[in-house]
Amino acid sequence: MESGPSSEYLHIRKNMNTRRKEHTMAIIRVQDVHKRYPLGKTEVHAVKGVSFEITRGDFISIAGPSGSGKSTILNLIGCIDTPSEGSVHIEETETGSLSDDAITRLRHQVLGFIFQSFNLIPVLDVYENIEFPLLLDKKSREGGSERREWIDYLIRMVGLEEWRDHRPGELSGGQRQRVAIARALATRPGIVLADEPTANLDSATGEEIIILMKKMNKDLGTTFIFSTHDQNIVSIADHVIRLKDGLIVENRREEKVRTL
Repeated sequence: MESGPSSEYLHIRKNMNTRRKEHTMAIIRVQDVHKRYPLGKTEVHAVKGVSFEITRGDFISIAGPSGSGKSTILNLIGCIDTPSEGSVHIEETETGSLSDDAITRLRHQVLGFIFQSFNLIPVLDVYENIEFPLLLDKKSREGGSERREWIDYLIRMVGLEEWRDHRPGELSGGQRQRVAIARALATRPGIVLADEPTANLDSATGEEIIILMKKMNKDLGTTFIFSTHDQNIVSIADHVIRLKDGLIVENRREEKVRTL
């Protein structure tokens, strides 16, 4: 039988809830954002004056056909790219005004990333892949025992206890994506960005991964933002932003009472 959350985790959860009491507060604001890319002697206008807000703790789908601009917007929110015009605010900080060092800290402390190609380190096992982002934070005051307890908790949450010592080459696609989800949550980010997380999975495995991410969203209060074609993700999203040709054609948020 799976044991319940440890005392250390419950302390973490209490701190998370304290930070997220004002659930209606916008954690992300995108204001009149344009993105243009040079293409030979012309340019591609990938995003055209897009504005929206994302509420803390929501499960968001940014949907649309290929070339609609959804991955571009995810990259702008993740500070992988910068707007040609307009602004992106994360927790009231305009990302365009940040130095490279400040962006690195923001991405490490506030943002987590899940990629469709998993991007696991082949020579590390499950535990080590999940631990890796924590080892990059030289300023962390978290002791080794606390770190181990947290990683063990994440491994239990994604159902990989029996695979903790296995390397990515010994795992299925669904198992690799579970590792990627746990790794994205390792630094306890307020926001997780997922770029087509089910694209390389069969439909049954994709559904299992969606259910797992929704559970993590509910249990931890983490904001999940997806760039996706997957209608299963769209159908259970709290907030759907649908794009076509770089413009928002639908911006719908389901109002509901949420308990943490």
